[in-house]
Amino acid sequence: MSKNLLVFFIAGLTISGCKNNITEINGKLLNSLKNDYIILDELRADKLLSVDSVAVNDDGTFTFRRKIEFPSFYLLKTDNSNFLTMLLEPGEKVEITSYRDSLNYPVSLTGSKGTELMATYNNKLRETINKLSSLRRIYLDYVDKPEMYVITERLDSMAQSYLMEINMYTRNYIDGNINSLVSLVALYQQVAPGEYIMQPQNDMKYFVKVDSALWHLYPDYEPVKSLHDQVAEMVTLSGEQEGSESLSTGGYEAPEIALPNPQGDTIRLSSTRGSVVLLDVWAAWCSPCRRENPNLVKAYDLYHRKGFEIYQVSIDKTREAWMKGIEDDKIGKWIHVSDLKYWNSAVVPIYKIESIPANFLLDREGKVIATNLRGGMLIQKLAEIFDN
Repeated sequence: MSKNLLVFFIAGLTISGCKNNITEINGKLLNSLKNDYIILDELRADKLLSVDSVAVNDDGTFTFRRKIEFPSFYLLKTDNSNFLTMLLEPGEKVEITSYRDSLNYPVSLTGSKGTELMATYNNKLRETINKLSSLRRIYLDYVDKPEMYVITERLDSMAQSYLMEINMYTRNYIDGNINSLVSLVALYQQVAPGEYIMQPQNDMKYFVKVDSALWHLYPDYEPVKSLHDQVAEMVTLSGEQEGSESLSTGGYEAPEIALPNPQGDTIRLSSTRGSVVLLDVWAAWCSPCRRENPNLVKAYDLYHRKGFEIYQVSIDKTREAWMKGIEDDKIGKWIHVSDLKYWNSAVVPIYKIESIPANFLLDREGKVIATNLRGGMLIQKLAEIFDN
């Protein structure tokens, strides 16, 4: 997704299926004009595609019906400057009332959980933008006045407070909706053109967290693919976040992983908090990995009862090979997960995996304390932790 289109897409926030998967949008424009038209656009990877348009009835009402196979982003608009970003799911029946010149602030909205969540965020963001705008007006009132310097310092302090508040709200919003596509939208909100709330240099773990969750749930959805590529590029270029080379120095919280186990249940790396955890990346086709597995078994048998856990991620191609490797090496006693995507696995860019086996030893809070412990080195490190 191009940056320009992504900014356009999220600007609407800034300034399981029913029969036949038919989603219905019933709306009413207050103060509508004669010959008004309303347009429905679908967000694609690199463009917005107009998929339908209808004439608004004399009483301001309109209706769209569209077959939707999976959760997708749409824009309901009168023109390119007046639109509502919607997250529509198969079979939803959406009811919207809005003034014709402010679609992005609906008077009422029901029937679409994703769109309702984005509208809630939009209201909070509008409050912040209004606060910042009021500071600007005060600043302009004091331009060229003797007390301007003191006033400017106070205004800057208040502005930073407002920005910190919306940043924390956005973080909590993402945490509370991590498995929803609305979390992707939240990553790119702005309080002014070019002024993003979430900054990769400060909030990288949230980009990684959203990518990890959504890549598992919607790997074929184009906006999620675009985020995945962007996060991989961020990880490569940045040296200040959890997925970078700084992981090898220790002290950084390990990025979240959320992948299915052999039974199909999603197991999060963060679910192991409270234990000392070896995050191990391997594959059944990897001979060095297979030779290392007996060492993991020995370490697990020695220290599991004392609070040691293994979270092992496979980058195998097939479930059959993965299951056979687990059975042959007798390693089914600990946590196993995989997205079966080979070197396209979600963990590869996040943890900068260039070869396997690769492992990260995490403390009870999920922070990296050692990497690539082989053979007796792992048991030696665990002895330092548990026996002392």
